[in-house]
Amino acid sequence: MPLDALCLRAVVQELEPQLTGTRIEKIQQPARDQVILLLRGNRRLLLNAGANQPRIHITKQLRDNPAQPPMFCMLLRKHIGSGRIAAIEQEPLERVVTLHIDAMDELGEISRYRLILECMGRHSNLILVAQDGRIIDCMRRVDFEMSQQRQVLPGLYYHLPPKQEKLSPLAVEQEEFSDLLAACPAEKKLDSWLLDTFTAISPLVAREIVFRACGSTDARIGEECGQLWDSFSQWQKTAQENAAPYLLTRDGKLADFTYLPLLQYGTFAQCSCEESFGALLDDFYVGREQAERVRQKGQDLLKTATNARDRLLRKIALQEKEYAQTQNRDQLRICGELITANLYKMQRGETILRAENYYEPDCPVLEIRLDPRLSPQEDAAKYFKQYNKAKTAEKILAQQLQQGAAELQYLESVLQQLGQAEAEQDFNDIRAELTDGGYLRGRSKKQPEFQRASKPREFRSSAGLRILVGRSNKQNDQLTTKIAAPRDIWLHTQKIHGSHVILCTDGGEPDEQSLLEAAMLAAYYSQGRESSKVPVDYTPARYVKKPSGAKPGMVVYTTYQTMYVTPDEAMIRKMQTK
Repeated sequence: MPLDALCLRAVVQELEPQLTGTRIEKIQQPARDQVILLLRGNRRLLLNAGANQPRIHITKQLRDNPAQPPMFCMLLRKHIGSGRIAAIEQEPLERVVTLHIDAMDELGEISRYRLILECMGRHSNLILVAQDGRIIDCMRRVDFEMSQQRQVLPGLYYHLPPKQEKLSPLAVEQEEFSDLLAACPAEKKLDSWLLDTFTAISPLVAREIVFRACGSTDARIGEECGQLWDSFSQWQKTAQENAAPYLLTRDGKLADFTYLPLLQYGTFAQCSCEESFGALLDDFYVGREQAERVRQKGQDLLKTATNARDRLLRKIALQEKEYAQTQNRDQLRICGELITANLYKMQRGETILRAENYYEPDCPVLEIRLDPRLSPQEDAAKYFKQYNKAKTAEKILAQQLQQGAAELQYLESVLQQLGQAEAEQDFNDIRAELTDGGYLRGRSKKQPEFQRASKPREFRSSAGLRILVGRSNKQNDQLTTKIAAPRDIWLHTQKIHGSHVILCTDGGEPDEQSLLEAAMLAAYYSQGRESSKVPVDYTPARYVKKPSGAKPGMVVYTTYQTMYVTPDEAMIRKMQTK
């Protein structure tokens, strides 16, 4: 569900004791819609004003930052850098959170600034307001052409977004509730009535209230709904006093979140209480952020790799068809030899030769088409020429098909890595790789460099052994041929595209649990991420070789063993080093 006003209220209540009085040490803007305040005590406060996932919470996820910070980030550093968060508050039943920050102004005096996050879907925004109430700047400027009701521009006074003409669900009493319900047209769905009447209730919560009252989410007003007030009043108490972070999962995948336990899905989904709203929002949005990064930053790379793969598939299909035709070339040779054997009875201008095929046991009569414009000797030479051409074509096509299969494997691996790219530098590495391979044109201007150099993903097994996972094909090569020691264990999914994984053994023998955890990482960072019992090959790195001239990431290996594992995302998050 989106972060509704009541869920946001629970988040703010969790943040208040953590933020009040805390000094801001650094400000970052890793993405267009994200600002991170690095707070004293090594905490990161994320303010996301994206249309799809607006939110505020303490995050433990590391995000790469551009070397040149955006202008809005520079403005925040100028005004509230090294400031102190005096208070955090939420507008009552509105998705608007305000950070009150005390910082030095241009005259060297302490001034009170307001950093306002509006979590309102596609209208989300992050606005810095001065002490006099004027807007200093905002993440998204809204002029008169974009909105006639409310403009958000530097220099204007800040005003709250227009409120909805709905009632507060926390202030309504039973008598008023019953009157409102009685005045509603019959046959209207109860959850729709709740959404139309009260503010700050999300569709998910409205369905849950109706389900607890009527045993069904589709109940209507004309049906039995006498328990609706009891369910509603119980929800009021939970929202005000007992809100807690609940995560909804289906088939092991994160599906939704809310601030109360959900019963409406029965056994079709599992509802679990998390340790904090910050941890819940981090876990819930990490996959969505990754997909969004792929969509935004890797869209052109994805399109290039997909088009190259589809073009190669069409080319391979044509080559396979031509190769199949070369397999019948012996018939061409037989025709040439039968014409040569029957030259004595042939004349120029004939169109068909009927000759006994002595290459078959019963010597059946074979009809051979002739070109009336050619002499019999020229007809025989034509068939022999076609035979030799087909023979040569078979050899060339076999080589081309082998090269095409290797290139197809490479492009499939690039697509897999794009789908699991996490950091800005991952996309830069894949872009450079595709450029070197001739799939992309090199850009004339220098690409911006990022603060953090490209390094393999690093994990620690439960026994403390280091596990490295490649982020791109070039990094896979470097891991396997340069970084891995001969006695380190190399792992890769069997016949499935994925990253190279190195279990660093420091010259010793790895324990079974570490080997299992490394295999789980190999399965997770592969095309088998969503599968179970994924086959993973493992062998000492000394048995892994890279053939001369092979595509990046392509290796051969011998003397290997195979284990079958099911990726466990929770275990992988525990192994990840910060």
